[in-house]
Amino acid sequence: MTVKRVKGRWHNVFLVIRYLLMTLLGVVFFFPILFMVVSSFKPDLQILQDTSSLRAFLPVGELSFQNYVEAFERAPTERFILNSLLVTSITVILGLVVNSMAAFALSILRWRGQGVVLSIIIATFIVPFETIAIPLLLLVSRLPWIGADGIVFGWLNSYHVQIIPFIANAFSIFLFVQFFKSLPFELVEAARIDGAGWFQIYRRIIIPVSGPVFATVAILTFLPMWNQYLWPIMVVQQEEYRPVMVGLQYFFQLNVAWGEIMAYLSTITVPVLVLFLALQRAFIESIASSGIKG
Repeated sequence: MTVKRVKGRWHNVFLVIRYLLMTLLGVVFFFPILFMVVSSFKPDLQILQDTSSLRAFLPVGELSFQNYVEAFERAPTERFILNSLLVTSITVILGLVVNSMAAFALSILRWRGQGVVLSIIIATFIVPFETIAIPLLLLVSRLPWIGADGIVFGWLNSYHVQIIPFIANAFSIFLFVQFFKSLPFELVEAARIDGAGWFQIYRRIIIPVSGPVFATVAILTFLPMWNQYLWPIMVVQQEEYRPVMVGLQYFFQLNVAWGEIMAYLSTITVPVLVLFLALQRAFIESIASSGIKG
């Protein structure tokens, strides 16, 4: 009994230390966000003065919404936000459909060369986007695009040039494959015996039980698309198509207003936080289930 009590005490001690470290880590990651939001309500001079003390994280001093007003006046912020929402939302939706269907074919169906194709897809993980950015730019600059009115125009300075190259994603396919493989194959066999087609199995059996992985892929697709900078600055020169990260340049021209920058950053951070809070339960369930099933 004594040994069990000692082990139980040490277990409780380690558990307390673990939670303290996790809390400390969470606070460390939360401080920059707190500083950004608090500073967005302060004038520039006060922001610089408060950085030398804990006042930088406290809503004290001359607080107002003036920075937000000026941020929307200095740049077409509404347009940038709408552009990013449009590009990111379409990419996420199409990406979920395309990548999940590709993963369904690679994990549920049985065909020759299946393992080779999956290995090639996984191998693309080691290729950074920067290495293919220039070849991809040369490719899209020569591709035609037919509009709704039949007029042929190029891909540059458009929404589709920011969407189509990022719909198919190797990492998303990999996540879907791993999750689909963990599902009981007996469900698929039973559906096939009942005469269901492959698309019916995908739509009526696989999708309803795959909510966690869909939420995880949605978050992991949304974040890099919302933070896109390199590709949009290469292919979009017209202001009406620029996303939020490219719009940040407007606040570093001529006189740098740190209050306006903090207000702009706070504004474009809200959609990311809202998405994560809305999907965090499914995201955690997906990570937990992956860990349990190996």
